[in-house]
Amino acid sequence: MQRRDFIALLGGGAAAWPLTVLAQQPAMPVIGFLNSGSPGPFEHLVAGFRRGLSESGFVESQNYLIQYRWAEGHYDRLSSLATELVAKRVAVIVATGGEAVALAAKAATDTIPIVFASGGDPVKAGLVASLNRPGANATGFNQLTYELEPKRIGLLHELVPAADRIAVLVNARSPATPTALKEVERATISVGKKLIAAAVADENEFDGAFTRFLREGAGALLVSADPYFNTRRARLIALAARYRLPAIYEFREFAAAGGLMSYGSNLANAYRQVGDYTGRILKGVKPAELPVLQPTVFELVINVGTAKALEFPIPPTLLARADEVIE
Repeated sequence: MQRRDFIALLGGGAAAWPLTVLAQQPAMPVIGFLNSGSPGPFEHLVAGFRRGLSESGFVESQNYLIQYRWAEGHYDRLSSLATELVAKRVAVIVATGGEAVALAAKAATDTIPIVFASGGDPVKAGLVASLNRPGANATGFNQLTYELEPKRIGLLHELVPAADRIAVLVNARSPATPTALKEVERATISVGKKLIAAAVADENEFDGAFTRFLREGAGALLVSADPYFNTRRARLIALAARYRLPAIYEFREFAAAGGLMSYGSNLANAYRQVGDYTGRILKGVKPAELPVLQPTVFELVINVGTAKALEFPIPPTLLARADEVIE
């Protein structure tokens, strides 16, 4: 072999070698993130999800990628968005923002692992066979949001004992609303109150609902547990202040944004645990091996600054039981 031929061969091999090595590198897994809401209000929750992944050794753009799909409050889009993620052949689908999201993901695939964060009973919904033994391709975190509605009604009764009518705002588009409304009706009757329910399909109907509450003499308001309301919390809080309705909401985020009172689980922690489960699945653990988690701690948060602005006194006994008081 001529010396110049040897050098040319060596040079060609050296140039080709990195491409060969790169071609042998495994592709980074892609996580499909499906949510019923909008990106802005969920930004800190997505950060919690990433934190859970990092605790399992996963760093975005280093050893995993995310494909986001946001329904923007339109539940009818969930099915097509879930189908899009399946077509992308994602490694895991993270279904957050309510039971409807998890059901859409479950309907789209029975093979891709699903990690959900849902407020309803996942066994009754058909997502898993049981909490301890999910049994198929889905597991996750049950936030118990709907189950806590009676407790929120009880807190409203303590907050405004003289009010004989309690208003509830529900999402007309949510498939979980009929079940949640039944729980609220039972709880309202149990404390001797009359319920005024308004179902809204979008933000344009908020004003009409609050006008009706005022007209029919509501003395307090429950904004029902629903991801769509979480994405519209600033508007709802402003309306409650305008109509001077003492209101309770599902998550701390509402009270931190100026809502009077909230009672529920820590949502950011739920998303962190969803991230942890996603990381475990990326490492090879099967969803059927991961029991559905449930919160063990619930937070009562009261915004006394809002109470003062409304000139609404908080009963000392209720204030003493608060896990957090926002000034």
